[in-house]
Amino acid sequence: MKALITYILILLFPVFVNAQQTTVSGKVQDNTTKEALPYVSVAIKDNTLKTVAAGITDDHGVFRLEELPIGKMTITFSFMGYQSLTQQLEVISDRTKIELEVIGLQIDAVELNAVEISSQKPNISLKLDKKVFEVGKDVLSQNGSAHDVLNGVPSVAVSPTGAVSLRGNSSVLVLINGRQSGLTQSNALDQIAADQIERIEVITNPSSRYDASGSAGIINIILKKNKKSGFSGQVRLVAGSPNDSRLNPSINYKSDKINIFSNFSIRSSDYVGLYTTNQSTVNNGTPTLMNRIQNEDRHDDGKLLYFGADYFISEHQTITAAFLKNATHDNDKTHLLYDYSHDSSTVRDSILTRDGKSLEKRDYSQLEFNFTQTFKQAAKKWTVDIQYDWWNSDKNWDLSTQRLSPNTLAYPGIRTRSTGNSKDLLVKSDFIQPIDSVSVFEFGIKTEVRKVSSDFLAERQQENNWVVYQNIDNHLNYAETIAGAYTQFSDKAGRFTYMLGLRTELTRISITDIKNTYNDKKNYDKLFPTVNMNYKFDAATLQLNYSKRINRPSLYALYPFNELTDLNAQYIGNPDLNPSYSDVFELAFLKTWKKFTLNPSIYYQREKGYIQDFTYRENDIFFSTPINIDYEARSGIELSALYNPMKWLQVNAEMNFYRFEQKGTYQEKNLDYSGETFTGRLSTQIKLPAKFSFQGRYNFRGVQHNAQTRNAALQSLDIGLSKVLLKDKATLVFDVTNVFNLRQNKSTTIGTNYLFTETSIPNAARYRLSFVYRFNLTDPKVIRQANSANRN
Repeated sequence: MKALITYILILLFPVFVNAQQTTVSGKVQDNTTKEALPYVSVAIKDNTLKTVAAGITDDHGVFRLEELPIGKMTITFSFMGYQSLTQQLEVISDRTKIELEVIGLQIDAVELNAVEISSQKPNISLKLDKKVFEVGKDVLSQNGSAHDVLNGVPSVAVSPTGAVSLRGNSSVLVLINGRQSGLTQSNALDQIAADQIERIEVITNPSSRYDASGSAGIINIILKKNKKSGFSGQVRLVAGSPNDSRLNPSINYKSDKINIFSNFSIRSSDYVGLYTTNQSTVNNGTPTLMNRIQNEDRHDDGKLLYFGADYFISEHQTITAAFLKNATHDNDKTHLLYDYSHDSSTVRDSILTRDGKSLEKRDYSQLEFNFTQTFKQAAKKWTVDIQYDWWNSDKNWDLSTQRLSPNTLAYPGIRTRSTGNSKDLLVKSDFIQPIDSVSVFEFGIKTEVRKVSSDFLAERQQENNWVVYQNIDNHLNYAETIAGAYTQFSDKAGRFTYMLGLRTELTRISITDIKNTYNDKKNYDKLFPTVNMNYKFDAATLQLNYSKRINRPSLYALYPFNELTDLNAQYIGNPDLNPSYSDVFELAFLKTWKKFTLNPSIYYQREKGYIQDFTYRENDIFFSTPINIDYEARSGIELSALYNPMKWLQVNAEMNFYRFEQKGTYQEKNLDYSGETFTGRLSTQIKLPAKFSFQGRYNFRGVQHNAQTRNAALQSLDIGLSKVLLKDKATLVFDVTNVFNLRQNKSTTIGTNYLFTETSIPNAARYRLSFVYRFNLTDPKVIRQANSANRN
């Protein structure tokens, strides 16, 4: 019996030895420039040349292969444009982790002469704390601006007025290259050319590395870097109807010590809007009907200049300095017609008209500085960022009002002037310290100081003089200081990756005015924990995330000044508005087949102190103002699908369905409400012969409700056709947005003794033709001889 047991143990001994599993990791870089190489193929083979493990390097050139058996093997690194490298690898029984020295690959000059280097990244990918959408060569992402690109990103929508929302929630923080920028304010995203964008990162549950602002999450727009040595650039021309004329040249120069980048944009655009209102009110038991028609003609001129340089001090030290200037000049005209009657008959009581002309100048400037220190240890990095920006604005309205019926009468003219300026200083520093090949510790600090001042004056003509109208004459000062710090730790165990983080933000806000009407100080000190977990299957990823977020009121929501353009309705900010706080949970899954990609997710969000607009009637004028209610709870399911049944056909579909519950009271009015909303998008792209491409995109948003207002379903259709010319150096694109004028916002608001319906068409259908010519005065053999830019 003992002999039998001994014999069995001898047979099983090799099994026990090989049961040990070993992990091999390392980093791959260009042997000349020391630049990390992503997407390098890594393969390990045993003595029989059987592949026992394989993978690719990540964005930082780092790889990790697991579950290796004991024995002698070879490891091979291969990447297009580089010479393959093979070296010996031995896994012994007493080592469970093997960390290789940095692998340097040599450029294969012969192959570079023969082929064009191009790495095709997946259209959608799930990172540990974000979802990444690569901006491909689809037709509707080449023409237009950043607004057009964002409208093609699942979960993201841009309203005709430029408001960005994520999963139907407009409380979203928009970043440019990971930083806040003036390009995300005052509809300035329309200044960024669509073909300057490399990818969009949608971060519905940001890690503690990011600001806690934005209850819906963060949208990070990554602009294209200059990766070609020597001179390169492009020129872009756009013409449209209604007028949309744009000129966008950019030129770059790169060597092994410096990378100079520049971008200039000139824009002249016209927008035609139509707004109608049908209103019913009751005064002392007497019903009054009012029909209003507003025609709007807006003209915007804009100039944008962005230039800077990366200077590579050494292999591990880089400094970046850049300057941004964005100036706009808007000239708007509006005509309003009011038709009043006292009953449901057609007998008119009075007809009024109001004509308005507005001139607005905005000027935004931004200086940015970055220092980056890398180390011999892969992924270890220290960065310092300093950003200073300042802006000025000046807006004037001239209003003339007349009564046409029952008799003519000219009312005194009204004029308003709103001026403002802001100064903002931001300083931040981040440090990443890898503990080993998979464990990373990270921490950082940030301080932002912002000061804004604003004057608002309304005057009415009195004979040959102007006098203050409705006591509207005030100066408001707003000061904000946000100090933040964070720490986070990430690790990997087999196929499971996790990141735990904690962020704290201390906010100090002061609002004062000359009349001492508003004198308020608010302090917010909160902790914001984050949890990000990821499990990878062979061709799929499962992700579970949690984050706590804050939604700070915007300046527009706080300012108590109201424009007087409309006789019947006004919007007034609320200086007493408080921030809202959200707890967000999300479970997401990504599965990729050869021709099909599926990305479903479920989410839950509870936002305490939810901010929404409240409408009330006073002195026959309707006022809207933002308020805090107790909370909104939202739960939903989201689904994105990408299907490539043939090489020339791509279909992209997405839907988002969520239920919500709102609770709160204001001015003794119960605002409790619950409902559901559905949104969807369908996009199809067809590659045609002779390098033509066609794309069509249909957007749908279902009915939306709250306790006061019902918004009808909204739909739109965009189409485009492109042609590649001049040996792939040029592209001609024709597109139509809002085909058939389908994008019409219709709403109904009900309150005590009033009901009104509104229809808004801010932008008519637009037809555009663009031409882009790209040039590169560099021999392709030296494309990879220069370091990557520091901007990210």
